Amino acid sequence: MSDSLTFRLLRYIKASAETLNFTRAAEQVFVAQSSLSHQIGKLEDNIELVMFERLQNGLKLTPAGRIVATYAEHTLRDWEQTLTMALAVQRNEVPPLRLGFSSFINPKLLERFREKYEGMFPCCAIQLMSGDPLLCLQRLDARTLDCAILPLPVDAALYSVQQIAQSPLVICMRSDDALADRAQLDIHEVAARITIFRDPELHPSAHSRLVEMFTEAGIPIHLACAARTSSEIQWMVKERYGLALIDQLTPLDPGLITRPLAGINWTADTAFVHASHMDHVALPFIERFFQQTWSDSRRSKRPTKPRQPEQLELLG
Repeated sequence: MSDSLTFRLLRYIKASAETLNFTRAAEQVFVAQSSLSHQIGKLEDNIELVMFERLQNGLKLTPAGRIVATYAEHTLRDWEQTLTMALAVQRNEVPPLRLGFSSFINPKLLERFREKYEGMFPCCAIQLMSGDPLLCLQRLDARTLDCAILPLPVDAALYSVQQIAQSPLVICMRSDDALADRAQLDIHEVAARITIFRDPELHPSAHSRLVEMFTEAGIPIHLACAARTSSEIQWMVKERYGLALIDQLTPLDPGLITRPLAGINWTADTAFVHASHMDHVALPFIERFFQQTWSDSRRSKRPTKPRQPEQLELLG
């Protein structure tokens, strides 16, 4: 089918599906009505597929036609975005990508993002701006950021949210802790010692989810110390203020170790976030890349094996 669907025919199909009238569709694409209807009819004959029912007062999309019309819409949109981006690169008119990030994001994610972005769009700059998740979201609203890499959850009703990474939450402790010789820890045994958390005001929805996780496990949460950065959490652990839950992929300061939790599947989830309206010309390509690679990573996952940290190819 793809050999027959030229961009010209895709435009004819899209216009006909939108207007449900060959005459109005022809006006939309600046071609004679007879030519448009003939070309669509010829295509239907060639591929043995009826896309439109011809009615006395117009057209009606068939279920099969709706599939082709959706393909036409997506393909034409992708082609237009590709041309826009290619011309911007050729003319050296790609603006810097203003990327926000939370201090709790693994620095290697940003490093890998930069490598892949520069591979996709050579000589296109990235401007980094750190901040807590709420501040990053406010900057997205104000259009002072183009996108951000943030911990989940983020309201998908307000923003475009694509998960890009997931790794287990583990217990961070001093290497001389009495529990250091254990391979795994029981959450019920150590819950009272987990007293160091990310400041709830930095990401209220994430803290609410953490409280839910503790509640589901049947244990209370003991928030005695609140930190605004990962380094502050590790400093508090080293100073014996308690234990902390951290992303398994977090680089550790000397003198600290981590241990997994037995029988609990708690994870740190990370997403690529931008406003629903994409202002930067590179965003559609980044988003499609993330969608595909995350989908591929989920399909290739083998459930029979122990759970391992998951990263997209872009960020892994």
